[in-house]
Order: sequence, then structure tokens, then C-alpha cells
Amino acid sequence: MMKSTHLAVTVIAKQSNGAGNLLLTLESASDHPLPAFTPGAHIDVHLPAGGMRQYSLCSAANASAYEICVRLDPASTGGSRWVHQQLLVGDRLTLSAPRNHFPLPEAPRTLLFAAGIGLTPLLVMAEALAEKQADFMLHLYLKRHDELAFSARLTALGERVVIHYSSEGDSLRTQIPADLRMPANSALVACGPTGFMESLQQRALEQGWQQDQLHSERFKPDNAPITAGDSFEVEIASSGTRFTVSEEQSIAEVLEAAGIDIELSCEQGMCGACITGVLAGEPDHRDEVLSQKERAANDCIVLCCSRARSPVLVLDL
Repeated sequence: MMKSTHLAVTVIAKQSNGAGNLLLTLESASDHPLPAFTPGAHIDVHLPAGGMRQYSLCSAANASAYEICVRLDPASTGGSRWVHQQLLVGDRLTLSAPRNHFPLPEAPRTLLFAAGIGLTPLLVMAEALAEKQADFMLHLYLKRHDELAFSARLTALGERVVIHYSSEGDSLRTQIPADLRMPANSALVACGPTGFMESLQQRALEQGWQQDQLHSERFKPDNAPITAGDSFEVEIASSGTRFTVSEEQSIAEVLEAAGIDIELSCEQGMCGACITGVLAGEPDHRDEVLSQKERAANDCIVLCCSRARSPVLVLDL
């Protein structure tokens, strides 16, 4: 596996941030400052027991430390439960450098739609837009008032923020915000769980939004199988060596078994760590990272989950 940049940090604060959420503040554990990042970026957090979890950076733009907000998942496989129950102030963590495959798009008007902890990347985007005095609105969907996170920062954004509580009958299922009825010259940026994202996309398309106006990041990949499909070959451009990817293998698995260095992180098609150039052939995109425009270009592929529509893919490796 290709070695990526690792950052050593110390947990300097751990505090509640709305029901079920913990806000962690992470400071560099060395003399080197933490790398700058852009709105929408995330980091990989290495767990002591092995594995990684991806979290959006929600620090204010001028902060010298990183902040991430971790929601306790009832179905946690160890990541969020460990953060909530075992991680202590003063502990050290290893992170990846920030990676951004969910950048803030350029548009005359921007609508930000978040559900729950999906607020984390969009709050940073909202603050960046506010600093530029851009035209934007942030719509936040929650179940109850006690779930509200980042209340002070949201208050500072003033009338640019609208909070919807489903416990009070205000949800996408019951009513469509007026902002969503005006797609002209706008970008729609969204983050949240699958059900919310699907509902928002359906309503946006019904209101006349076009696919290239929609920008999103999901919490989890969809339920489509990531390896099932016909076998095909991948060719390494630098050497001409070819490998067969069987019906039940991923490209990443085959390349790693052959000793070819690739960078992997989530292995679910969500983080973008293993995006690789394609010089020939047609990818079968099954990721949650690439935009529709990037997919149409057919010049890159997410190795951990996507496959091929052509017999051979030539990879820029």
C-alpha cells in the first residue's frame, strides 16, 4: 500500500456538541503546524485497534487546531463508540493529511442542505461564503432541538440559517422550502444520511434542478455490490503488465496482491484516497466520490469499488 502523509495530533478538548455528538479539538503533536484545508475536506483517523474512520473537518477557517464532530452510531463497529467511551483528552492520534473531494462549487447563489451531523462540512462552507459576502442559505434538518450542534456559530450566520425540526412537522416530506423552488443560477450542496439525500434529490429534480447543479456527500455508500460483475483486465501503463480482476475481486485487491503501491483508506468508494488515472478503457463507476462530470470524462477511477465496462482498463500507474 502506498504510504500517505501521517500527522500526529494530541486531543486537547472533548466536549458535547448536541445530543449524541462529541466535538474533538486536535492539536499538532510536533513542532510543525497542521496543514491548511479547504471547506469540505475530511481526514482519516487511525484507530488504535486498526482500521480508519473518515470525518469532515469543521474547524473555523483561521483555527490552528483541527475540529471533528463524531456522532455515536447505535450500530457502531467500534469507531464512534471508541471515540465516545475510551478516547481521553491528552491522548495522541494519527491522522491523514486533509483530502477534499467535496469542494465548495462556484455559483452566483449557493443552497446548503444538511441533515444531522451532515452539518459539519457545510458549516465551514457557510462561513466561507459569509466571509465573501456571497449569496447563500443554509437549511439544517434535525429531529429535535436537543440535537442542535454548533449553536453559537450558526447564530453568528444570522438569517442565512434556517433550522427545520421534524418533531414539529417540518421536514422535506411535509414541505419544500421556497429556496428549493428557485434553481436558476444556483448550486445545491448537501450532506446527510441516505434517506435524506434521496428525498432531497427527488424534490430538487421535481423543481427543475439539473444534475450538474447538485453536489453531495453521503455518510455511507449505497447498497450496490462493489465487486460483483464480469471479470476484466487492468494494465499498468508504466510496465505494460496486465492483471485479471475476477468477478468477486476489486481492482485494489488485485493490485495489492501483486505488490503494486496504491493508497487505500475507506475501501468503500467514499473517501477518494485511491482515485487513479485511466488512460484507456471505460470504467464502471460505483463510487460516492466522483461528480457526474468526472465520471463522464472516463479519465479516472476509484480502485476500491469500481469496475470496467470494457475488457481492459489501462491505469496511470
